[in-house]
Amino acid sequence: MRQYAAPVEDSDWQVVNENRLQCALEHNVPGYGDAVFTSVASKQLNMAFELDMHVLPREFGVAAVYSVPPTWMPGRTPKPIAEMQVRKQYNGDLPEKAAWTMLSELEKGFWPTIYYQDWYNRYDKVSVALNASNFTPQYREFIRCVSNLLPYSFEDIAYTVLSYEKNSTDLTKYSQKRLNMIGEYLKEDADLELVLLDGYTDSYGGRWNNEQLSLRRANAVKEYFSALGIPAQRIEVTGHGERRHIAPNNTSDARAKNRRVVVRLSKS
Repeated sequence: MRQYAAPVEDSDWQVVNENRLQCALEHNVPGYGDAVFTSVASKQLNMAFELDMHVLPREFGVAAVYSVPPTWMPGRTPKPIAEMQVRKQYNGDLPEKAAWTMLSELEKGFWPTIYYQDWYNRYDKVSVALNASNFTPQYREFIRCVSNLLPYSFEDIAYTVLSYEKNSTDLTKYSQKRLNMIGEYLKEDADLELVLLDGYTDSYGGRWNNEQLSLRRANAVKEYFSALGIPAQRIEVTGHGERRHIAPNNTSDARAKNRRVVVRLSKS
């Protein structure tokens, strides 16, 4: 069996990509690749594990994942954690439950170890171990990062409709909260390519006045985003006035739906 693991004295764990959008905990396995635990901003707490291999699999198969006691824990026996599907030309990965189990086993000092039949040499089996040495300090930093992730993702804010008070550029309370959410996200995301702002009004007040009001509403949102550091040339504003209604204008509730700015975000 070919065995890959970091020596105890060189076992290294690092927290990378530390922000409110993503946290990653990496461990280098010399001669093999990197083990990476990742959690991202989302409505739900999440965790994933990826085995980033220097040499990708050439065929499909299954790897067994065990929690293995190190040599200084005599009398302990390995415990099965999960089966990892091996896919041709892809890194290995495991979902949330298995990833959390691996982390908790590492915290206790055990070495999560992945076993499989080598896909290039039929005479060899391979084991890839994650060394628990020097794990705890970086794990605590990683968990602090995870606890500070935003409780929503890009997909949750990429298309947002902001509603307004009558004849005003003042947002409703709910829409102000939504705008603040978008602002918190944009502070963290440097990959934003374009912000499209489309302003609309109800049919009361005259066509020209409504067009100007829709522009003022959209430009107020643009100023808010610009203050957060979004380059002005990446923000496009269009005032549609009382055109393109999404509801009739015969009741106050229906007119309220037409008083809106639609925010659309795109990123690389």
